[in-house]
This record gives sequence, C-alpha cells and structure tokens, in this order.
Amino acid sequence: MDDIARFEPGAAQLSKREAVRRAETPAPRRPDACVVERWLGFLGHRWNALIVWHLRGGPKRHGALAELLPGVAPKVLAERLDGLCRAGLLVRTEAAAFPRSVRYGLTDQGQALMPILDRLDVWARSHGAPGTNAPKPLR
Repeated sequence: MDDIARFEPGAAQLSKREAVRRAETPAPRRPDACVVERWLGFLGHRWNALIVWHLRGGPKRHGALAELLPGVAPKVLAERLDGLCRAGLLVRTEAAAFPRSVRYGLTDQGQALMPILDRLDVWARSHGAPGTNAPKPLR
C-alpha cells in the first residue's frame, strides 16, 4: 500500500481514476514523437487530403484524378498516390484487361478518415482561411 492510501481513505481509488483520466487525456508531446502531428503533416502535404477527398465516391483512374485537381503535375500526382498507398490509405488495383487500367480507391483506413475530413471541412468553412478570422485584440 502506498503512503497516500495509508493516510487518505479512497486515495487508492482516486489514483486509479486519475490513471484512467490521464490515459484518455491527450498529453503534450514533442512534434517528432506525436503520431497526430505526423499524420497532420502527411495529410497537409500538398494534394494528399484532396486526393483522399476525391476518392470518397469510389475508385478513380490517374487521369480522372488529374482532371479533379487542376494544377497538379502528372509526376507529382503519381508520387502522392504512391505515398498514400504506402501509408495504407489507398489501394492500387490493376485491371488484367487490355488496355491496361489502374484505379486507386480508399482502403478501410482511408474510409475511416472521411468523417474526420468532413468535420475539418465544416470547421474550416465556419472559421475561414487561416489568418482571415483572427481574434480581435482585447482593449
């Protein structure tokens, strides 16, 4: 029995509750040790979140995605698709027919990300672009 439990009735239970609360509460972490920071950095990389967003309706070919993302170079799109596949968010499917066809679609992990992107979309629309709705200084 620890010292606190000896002197305070219920302290052992309190420490168990406290341990659960601490386990469920996000703790400050160094950016390089924070999985959330790494995911935000990855999804915030140019085009990644938009590619995932456009695949919500079903698998698409490289050309179809390029049409939905004006300004993306074909090489950059291919690199982003490859990275999203390696991250487990997309699956690349090759058709065994002629002409060869490759489609990209969301994995279960990619589908699980959609509600988060939806909430982020709602939040962003209500708050505007960064810097446009900065809090007014206190007088």
